[in-house]
Amino acid sequence: MRRMLPLQFLLAAFLLAIPLHAFNATDTAVAVNNLPRYALVIGNSNYADVPLKNAANDAKAIAGHLQRMGFEVTLKVDSNQADMTETIHAFGRRLAAQKGVGLFYFAGHGAQLGWRNYLIPVGAAIRTPAQMQSQAVDLETLLDSITRARNPMNVVILDACRDNPFGPDVKLEQKGLSQVDAPPGTLLAYSTAPGNAAADGGGPNGLYTGYVLKEMQAPEAKIEDVLKRVRLNVRRDSRGQQVPWESTSLEHDFYFIPPKALKKLSLEESEGQFAEELALWDSVKASNERGPLEDYLRRFPSGKFSELAQFRLDRVLAQSGEPGVQPGDASRNAGNPFSKGTARVNLNYAIGDTYSYRQVDLSTSAVTRKYTLTITAITDEQVVYNKGTQVRDLLGNGLKSDRGEFTGSEGAGAQFYVADYSIGKKWTARYRVKGRDGIDSASEIDFKVVAKEKITVPAGDFDAFKVQGFGYSTRGYSLSYNYWVAPEQVRRIVAMEETFRGMKTNRVLHSDRHELVSFRQLR
Repeated sequence: MRRMLPLQFLLAAFLLAIPLHAFNATDTAVAVNNLPRYALVIGNSNYADVPLKNAANDAKAIAGHLQRMGFEVTLKVDSNQADMTETIHAFGRRLAAQKGVGLFYFAGHGAQLGWRNYLIPVGAAIRTPAQMQSQAVDLETLLDSITRARNPMNVVILDACRDNPFGPDVKLEQKGLSQVDAPPGTLLAYSTAPGNAAADGGGPNGLYTGYVLKEMQAPEAKIEDVLKRVRLNVRRDSRGQQVPWESTSLEHDFYFIPPKALKKLSLEESEGQFAEELALWDSVKASNERGPLEDYLRRFPSGKFSELAQFRLDRVLAQSGEPGVQPGDASRNAGNPFSKGTARVNLNYAIGDTYSYRQVDLSTSAVTRKYTLTITAITDEQVVYNKGTQVRDLLGNGLKSDRGEFTGSEGAGAQFYVADYSIGKKWTARYRVKGRDGIDSASEIDFKVVAKEKITVPAGDFDAFKVQGFGYSTRGYSLSYNYWVAPEQVRRIVAMEETFRGMKTNRVLHSDRHELVSFRQLR
């Protein structure tokens, strides 16, 4: 019988086979975090109709923190339209000349009209929504300015969704701001989900900015992790009435307080960190209480199970009556020229739902397999197909498979599929597998939503989000995935491609495509 090798030896052999260029992402992150930093911070409080208590305080506090973190800060308080517009253009020119990291923060009133978002200056006399076009500052003014600058990275933080910005005499069709997909190299953060309002706050700072001020001071925290912790805290304090939202197209990590030395984790550090995370996740993943799930998400906001944890937390909170505030879905966002919207998983499964697929060899285009999956049982946590030959969680992630169609393992529980999809969203899956040959191995895959596009398969035409994934297996493979999801139309994947290559030889070991041929959903 073949002797099974310990996982750590497989990992070591795998890492020795990786070419040096695979680690260049760390070098780039070091370079980005060593660039000069520039910030434009605006806080407008002194509105004639609906003044804000905290917006100016928020801007001053943010400016102070950023200065201590190495930013060259321009602070504007209670700015009129002309001042805001010129300052934004000057900010873009500075970024274009210096090619540093840019950060824009705005606290004040904001509103949307015809899918466009407007930041409201002090002194604007807006009596009809249409007057926003001439008296407010279009957010696209900022986004165009920083896009033209072509600097490496930008962060835009908008605490600009306070309710009732113009008083009771002006009626707006939509609350808050509209969903916008972040331009290249940009992270766009809202204090609440698009289409919703944010609280000004009862203390010295607004609810959202108060937590931004706290979390941005955490040493060595990536900005995405900072904002995910902010979201968790704001949601908790508002009892679900305010849930911050982000859109990102960042390619590299950014830190308000960078580590003393940015470096890729060693083999031992990586395995030790994952073992710690896995142990915590195993202890909380079945919890019906919010506390343990929130503890996991605070410790591992971008963890290997964070999407699964957030999905479970959403369900736990929903059972207690807390609303789940989210940006508008893709179907309701259909006319929005600035965003592809958000697609959310559809959990309306029914026994008897049937999905038929064909498997195509990508190198030969030959159909190598046809199979049908029929739902035969549904529990609170699982969907069972074909009387138990395949079991998946509610998001579609494999728990048991007769052939290892996607995850290649039993009981993997990895987050290949998530609860919602929007352009730029990123997450990581990591899991361990015992193969049919008895060998233990580990795999890790980084996923990203890269496009919203039309896809045609034998089952028809679908308006789907495309997800790409790249990673490795310690069996010596590089892994590449593409898959397409259209939750508004079908509850399983529309298509999925997977390619495995030898790390040393770059030879294709396996490459195929699964396509939906037909489906029947009973509700």
